[in-house]
Amino acid sequence: MPNPDPSPIRPTDDDARHLAQGLIRQTKYAALAVLMPETGAPMVSRIAFATTPDREPLTLISDLSAHTKALVHDPQCSILVGEPGERGDPLTHPRLTLQARATFIRKGARGHDALRAHYLSATPKATLYVDFADFAFVRFAVSEAYLNGGFGKAFHLTPTDLGL
Repeated sequence: MPNPDPSPIRPTDDDARHLAQGLIRQTKYAALAVLMPETGAPMVSRIAFATTPDREPLTLISDLSAHTKALVHDPQCSILVGEPGERGDPLTHPRLTLQARATFIRKGARGHDALRAHYLSATPKATLYVDFADFAFVRFAVSEAYLNGGFGKAFHLTPTDLGL
């Protein structure tokens, strides 16, 4: 008798790990989801996306943004990486959802200067605003991830699977 509730999640394999790691490496922009402190409602924003030298997700954001205020209030968040290709159904293109906890690294904090140099090597246009007083780096400690590798290719990944 067939299982009436088969899991759509496949066992994680090296192909899934490689695809997820590639999405993280190649992504320049991502969607960041937070909960607004005033209402508890979800809010999604596009952010610049990079990685630390240890491959952890990283961004540079302003204290003036709503998502910064939300992360200060509750550092739990979700990040979606992966863009649809130019052809075909956008839902068949791979994407990765990261569940994470945000940590701010402000100017003067230990490790800030090294992150600054690393970030600017990957995102040179940020030179225009990286030193503004209201900007800080945010490192995202990933707790788990969900990979949709295309139709029928769903995987649950750990930080170790992502090389973190």
